[in-house]
Amino acid sequence: MPKQKGNRQIVSNRKAYHDYYILERFEAGIELFGTEVKSVRGGKVNLKDSFCTVKDGELFARGIHISPYEHGNIFNRDPMRPKRLLMHRREITKLRARVQQEGLTLIPLSLYFKDSLVKAELGLAKGKKLYDKRDTEAAKSASREMSRALKNQRE
Repeated sequence: MPKQKGNRQIVSNRKAYHDYYILERFEAGIELFGTEVKSVRGGKVNLKDSFCTVKDGELFARGIHISPYEHGNIFNRDPMRPKRLLMHRREITKLRARVQQEGLTLIPLSLYFKDSLVKAELGLAKGKKLYDKRDTEAAKSASREMSRALKNQRE
């Protein structure tokens, strides 16, 4: 079987863009087992309410739900187990320092295939207040209305 080339998006965490300001983005590998990769290829992944933690110098993603592979056997893993993320130790220590000092959060934004490897896009994020969420929604709604009005005006 030939190796796949290019990037292919698997799943995106749209709730994260609603709840957080994304300050920086990082790419990390994700350590998965065989049946988990097969389930990911089928798109059976949920990133909602997931977050990342640093423990003993290692980065873990918690709350990522990868459904068990339906044709799997005893090798299926717990869907909610913490998944280890693969980054350089320097990057992990920098992220941990920023999370602790500045009160930021590290969240998975998306999973995608880079060639034949599963990668996670992480975002260093700051939480939005309720009024910020309302302002963002109002701005999106206003831009939608303007684009509709322009489209109707052209016709």
